[in-house]
Amino acid sequence: MPELAARRTKLREVIEPVVAETGYDLEDLTLKQVGRRHLVQVVVDGDGGVGLDAIADVSRAVSRALDEAEEAGTDLIRGEYQLEVSSPGVDRPLTLPRHWARNTGRLVKVKVGDKTLTGRITEAGAGGVVLDVDGKVTEVAYDALGPGRVQVEFKRMNEISDEELAEFGDDEDDDESDLDADADDEAGPDDEGEER
Repeated sequence: MPELAARRTKLREVIEPVVAETGYDLEDLTLKQVGRRHLVQVVVDGDGGVGLDAIADVSRAVSRALDEAEEAGTDLIRGEYQLEVSSPGVDRPLTLPRHWARNTGRLVKVKVGDKTLTGRITEAGAGGVVLDVDGKVTEVAYDALGPGRVQVEFKRMNEISDEELAEFGDDEDDDESDLDADADDEAGPDDEGEER
């Protein structure tokens, strides 16, 4: 749809500077027609990741910018639209140097030439990445890398420190005591069974 592509370009011109002002990068922007409405999906990322508060801040800033552009007469989106702002999921391919840098320390799978490597990113510089592949240091230039995929790792019980286990145990005790208190409250004679 050429019309949607043209509108996406206009949207990017409005949204990208606003996202940059908030200190994040615009990773992806999609515009879809869903029935009579449009869905504007904005994906943002930053060096320290993007928390829920940051998503809310970016969403408000983008919404305000879209409203201002429309009030100024810019023809961005015809009719009603829904705005969704999110961060990239773990399945997002690593394609840009900043993607690799932001995932330093993570285990990735990537195609290099005719080989597929699985290794931990130990460094991501201006020219490429350094991977630890089974204890062997492997340096690869960005132009030789295919899209990388972060591998989900589950921490094994024997890798959890005693301090982490103690903290987990303390939380469990707190939860149990809260449940006991709730049970006592429910059984009390003064409970009026108020609907919520």
